[in-house]
Amino acid sequence: MDFDFSDDQEQLRDAVRKWVDKGYAFERRRAIVKAGGFDRGAYGELADLGLAGLYVAEAHGGMGMGPIEGMVVMEELGRGIVLEPIAQALIAAGILSGYAPDAVKAEWLPRIASGKALMVLARQERKARYRLDVCDAKAAEAGGAWSVTGAKSIVPAGDQADAFLVPATVSGKMALFLVERGAKGVATRGYGTQDGSRAAEVTLQSAPATLVTLDGLVALEHAVDIGIAASCAEAVGVLDKTMAVTVEYLNTRKQFGVPLATFQALRHRMADMKMQLELARSMSYYASLKLNAPVEERRRAMARAKYQLGVSMRFIGQNSVQLHGGIGTTDEYIGSHYFKKLTQLELSFGDTQYQLGQVSAAMQDTAGVFA
Repeated sequence: MDFDFSDDQEQLRDAVRKWVDKGYAFERRRAIVKAGGFDRGAYGELADLGLAGLYVAEAHGGMGMGPIEGMVVMEELGRGIVLEPIAQALIAAGILSGYAPDAVKAEWLPRIASGKALMVLARQERKARYRLDVCDAKAAEAGGAWSVTGAKSIVPAGDQADAFLVPATVSGKMALFLVERGAKGVATRGYGTQDGSRAAEVTLQSAPATLVTLDGLVALEHAVDIGIAASCAEAVGVLDKTMAVTVEYLNTRKQFGVPLATFQALRHRMADMKMQLELARSMSYYASLKLNAPVEERRRAMARAKYQLGVSMRFIGQNSVQLHGGIGTTDEYIGSHYFKKLTQLELSFGDTQYQLGQVSAAMQDTAGVFA
């Protein structure tokens, strides 16, 4: 199998990397964190690069690209620990493109692609943990119009988004709805998260809604799988930079008159970290390559990938802090911000223990060894 990237994919990577290096320096990120964790201007710049419309068909003003291009983009954004939620744009575009009626696609996909509208997935409920089939939000239809009542937690940029994709039950079965943030009955309470980005609690009280699909659980599983693939790729970018700043520190910091990098025990640590990075990278590739696979195969692949990424993120993040010593935990040093990002990514879309359970539950009698 050929794992080389095409010229177009390399050009896309180069464009995003240049923007991160020149347009999203650490000082700008720090200012965005202090201002609340989301900057519409920065999001607009990403949209101008075409990233918000990566999964939007050209007919709707997008780039019409696929999972590999999404992986390339998210890796580069991870290297810059970019706060603006492009992964949510990928989720929204993917789900609307695959499940929404034509009228909804025509109304929203061009706005998502241009960056004029930020649509995010509002799925998490307090008692659901990571289970997707637990949903207390209810939807009702009257006179051909839908409304949704419920509460969603930890919604990315929830008080800044223009619309939400909201799972809600209809006669005991989950459906997926589109709810505009400015609609009557919608209330949001925003707050900062540990990695510096922004989230919100979203309360819906008979809020007007547009039906996306009555096959809500299938669509929600697909949305989460897009999110998992994106977070795995983003994590690889964060891990790459975590390794780079750790190597730079070991080559610069001296003990007993020689650089720390000359100590064999520390070199062995770095070798172990490098092995975990390459395991993470290969499983991120695996996740992106399986994103368009049949449902059961795709779901198993995402659980496997997210589990390995969780292991790698914890190992590399903790070892990086230990190799830095006290400075590795200070807010002034960029390494601590990579560590916080890794910690949050490990918890997103199902933490490592949850994904291990998913992998275990999907095993057959042979555990896949002789299948």
